[in-house]
Amino acid sequence: MDQIKIGHFISQMRKEKGLTQKQLGEELLISDKTVSKWETGKGLPEVSLMLPLCEKLGINVNELLTGERIPDEDYKKKAEENIMDIMREKEESIRKIIISVIIGVITLLASYTLIIIIGTFEMETWTRVLLSMITFIIFTGGLTVTVMEDISAGTFECKHCGARFVPSAKAYLMGPHTLTKRKLTCPKCGKRSYCKRRLTH
Repeated sequence: MDQIKIGHFISQMRKEKGLTQKQLGEELLISDKTVSKWETGKGLPEVSLMLPLCEKLGINVNELLTGERIPDEDYKKKAEENIMDIMREKEESIRKIIISVIIGVITLLASYTLIIIIGTFEMETWTRVLLSMITFIIFTGGLTVTVMEDISAGTFECKHCGARFVPSAKAYLMGPHTLTKRKLTCPKCGKRSYCKRRLTH
């Protein structure tokens, strides 16, 4: 989905209805900053807000996700395209999760192997220092790539307000987690809870 195009469409429909960002935000019980974020293509409305937003703008969800008015004869085709986009987004998120797991495992195995070699075998001091530096680079580099791939795979959903968001790297690393949930602070409602991973934005 083209977030920039969707944002321009939301802005256009809002103006046609004679609403300011603040007025639209008040009607949806959100801030005007959130509306601005949508309109500048920096985010998409949460699923829970899509129907209320469409109702206020006089459009349907299919038109919202397409970013344009859809003639009746093209409606089915556009609906299918939107479904395919969502499926592709899910597949991409799953691919990123798999890559992050593989990189994480390789990083741990390589680091552990080097630590065993450094601690077990006799070697010159400079060799030991060099291997230690290589181990550190492999571990930090691998961990960074693993975290960035995993963060970019979909979003996390707040169990209190339903908002979906991408956490910062620091919040992600510091948050206790299970296989499908991570303890994070929601940027919308400010509540901290175990947020469920979603494969789409």
